[in-house]
Amino acid sequence: MVNKVWKIIPRPLLETVLNNHAQHHHVPQPLILHGPRGVGKTTLILERLLDNWNKGPHITGYVDFAQAINDHHPIHNQSFPWSSWSNCPPPPLSSLKTLLENCLESMAEKGIKLGTLTSHQIFTTLNKWTSLTTALRRILQSNSTSKNVVSDKVSTSVLWDRAVFAFSARVNIEEFEGIVRSGEKGKEVMSVEERSYFKEAFVALRLAKEVIRIQQGWRANAVSHLNRTGGFSRSLANSASDWPCLLLELLSAAAEIDYFQPKLVVNNVDVLRNAVLTDDSTVCASMYHDSLIWRIIALGANERCLPVILVTSDSYYSYRAYMDFGFPDIFISRETFGWTPQEAKLHMVNDYFSASEWAIITEVLGSSPRHLFELYALKQSNHCQKMMHERNSTFEDIVDTYLAYLQIIVVNPAMERALSLLEKFARDAIGGQVSKDRLRFGAPWRHPPSTDDSALLLEWAKLQLMDFVQSLVNAEFGLNYLADCSLEILDDPSAIAMLEVGLLYAQRDPSFIRPVSRGIERCLVRWLVQERMQMNFEKSLLFRWHRFIRGRSYRHLMLQIGYK
Repeated sequence: MVNKVWKIIPRPLLETVLNNHAQHHHVPQPLILHGPRGVGKTTLILERLLDNWNKGPHITGYVDFAQAINDHHPIHNQSFPWSSWSNCPPPPLSSLKTLLENCLESMAEKGIKLGTLTSHQIFTTLNKWTSLTTALRRILQSNSTSKNVVSDKVSTSVLWDRAVFAFSARVNIEEFEGIVRSGEKGKEVMSVEERSYFKEAFVALRLAKEVIRIQQGWRANAVSHLNRTGGFSRSLANSASDWPCLLLELLSAAAEIDYFQPKLVVNNVDVLRNAVLTDDSTVCASMYHDSLIWRIIALGANERCLPVILVTSDSYYSYRAYMDFGFPDIFISRETFGWTPQEAKLHMVNDYFSASEWAIITEVLGSSPRHLFELYALKQSNHCQKMMHERNSTFEDIVDTYLAYLQIIVVNPAMERALSLLEKFARDAIGGQVSKDRLRFGAPWRHPPSTDDSALLLEWAKLQLMDFVQSLVNAEFGLNYLADCSLEILDDPSAIAMLEVGLLYAQRDPSFIRPVSRGIERCLVRWLVQERMQMNFEKSLLFRWHRFIRGRSYRHLMLQIGYK
């Protein structure tokens, strides 16, 4: 078979749905594009849609929070992880905030250059949010060379105009000239008056950022106290997200059909939720994440917002996020599972794989686009070509090699992470931090070790995880978490751990918890068999007793009910 370059295959239906959403200049709700890992969500955005969303009046800001994870991103010559981003070292929240704010600022600067964003609009929007008088007076005093005091009777709008004039001396003029000169080829030279008008808006944008920075400084002690005590404050959370939300509101108000239509795509938004706080300059990552998304929702509901598309592989955003933020339809949900076997066969057979090879792939790995791409790359590698010729190896050997890679590099480390999460649950249960409802009578996880002994905790965690995987096998790898309306499966710490590490995915419709692919499913079975084989007689007997007396049984959740 002739070696062919891997091509990006269109997905007309999903592309049409996303294009229809992005073509509006205002929308009432953000859209979440979610699905298991490896189905091609990022490829779809970057290779098929993003270029068209930056043509003509359309301006799209693209933020990938995973860029801050140096060891697992293509921008750093690495590959995306198969398991969850939570298994990677979490990036600092400050770097993620900088990525988002820089993207929105660049979009706002384009709006200034097009004349849709003015100093007056910036002042009006900012003044609607908060009192500006004290912050503007401080800026004027810091820029004043004389000892003249601004009168207390001066209105806020006059203070703003004076502050813009005074602040212009602190703004980098070369940065402004670079923005003005960008894209000037083939256009008329800008007049002095026009340049002055744009400069005023540019300075006003920088002044608004400085005002918010000063006001956040006044709350520094309160934020520090909040981080130490682990409490919650809506006002402090909102103050931390003031600058990006102000930019979103300004861009939404400035949007015009067929002239300036900004939109924002945030990829791997779950990384923001799991980021780490390195100082007390802002609230914790989960609080910042919730505040940012809630204010985007409020902006869309109250005044209409520019199209915001959140892309994620975390199954939290398939169902639980909707309930956490209010009700099941608070976001527009678009879920994708990649290709069906029939669709994949249409594109793969004869071009990349033979019919006999395809039969093996669908049986062992399924039709996940990432599995297919990685297997094809392995098949074309020099090592495999040499192995095929010198050792008379078959295609099944290549598939076995790829499965071994998934087992060692992906599944086994993720299961170790799941075991650590179960150990943490046991410690919390010992310390009384787990509610009695989760430790109700009859729950298989109701009896963790009574002492904080690491060896006992690990043994208990492994017993729980093996029991869960065995019940998953018995249920044919599909658990309908809405089947009996009790959501009982979401109380199981083993299920939560497997979802968190990214080996399972809780899809929205139909409402099944499944392995992210058939290849991962096969590796889970291999892990269970390997653990059973490594047990001595005593541990094997304990596992059999646990399965018979306390073991899980989720076969009643196999019924396909509980969804429309």
